[in-house]
Amino acid sequence: MNGYYPVVLQLKGKRCVVIGGGSIAQRKLLGLLEAGADEVWVISPTFTPKIERLAEEGKILCFQREYSEADLRGAWLVFAATNDSLVNAEVAAAGEQLGVLVNAADESKSSSFISPSVVRRGDLLLAVTASGASPALSQQIKQELEAQYGPQYEEITNRLRRLRELVRSRVLDEQDRQTVLKLAAEEAVQQRRNSFDIDEWLQSLLHRIDRGLT
Repeated sequence: MNGYYPVVLQLKGKRCVVIGGGSIAQRKLLGLLEAGADEVWVISPTFTPKIERLAEEGKILCFQREYSEADLRGAWLVFAATNDSLVNAEVAAAGEQLGVLVNAADESKSSSFISPSVVRRGDLLLAVTASGASPALSQQIKQELEAQYGPQYEEITNRLRRLRELVRSRVLDEQDRQTVLKLAAEEAVQQRRNSFDIDEWLQSLLHRIDRGLT
C-alpha cells in the first residue's frame, strides 16, 4: 500500500505557484496550462526563454526573485521545481504547515502529491504513476497509452458527451440510460457508425434495446 489516493483536480480559478524557472519548472508549468489553470505564478531569479514568452503573452505571472514562504500564502497548489533540493524540501515543509498541496521535484517522500504522466485526448484524461518508484516506467506506459488511444479519441469522447446530454433529457428510465450509454461507448470505440448525427444515433440505440440487442 503506497498511501496515495488518485484524484483529478479542477484548477480554474485556483492560484497555482511554480517555484523555479528552469526546464523542470517549465514542464510543470506547461502541464498546469494544459489542464486549464488560469492563475499561475512562477517565482525564480531566472527563467527559460519559453517561460519568459508565456509571461509576455499574459498567460502567467513571473516574479524574478528568490523564493519566500510568503509566496505560498493564497496558493492552492504548488510545484517546488528548483535545482536545489534543500529549497524544494523547504517549500514542501512550508506547504504542509500552511495546508497547501505541494509537489517537490525529486522529493516524493516530502511531497503531498505526485504529478503523474498524462495523456490527453480532449475530455479523455489518462494518468499513470509508479508512485515515485520509477518515473521512467511511468513514461514508458504513457507512450504505450498514447499509441493505444490515438487522437481519434478526442472526437469519440466529444460525441459521447453530446449523446450523454441528450440521453439525460430524453431517456427517463435509469436502466435504459445506463444501457444506452454503454452501447454508445462500444459503438464509438469500434467505429461502427458512418454517421454520428446524435438524434439518429440515440434512436438507433433505443431500437437496439427494444429488440433486446444489448
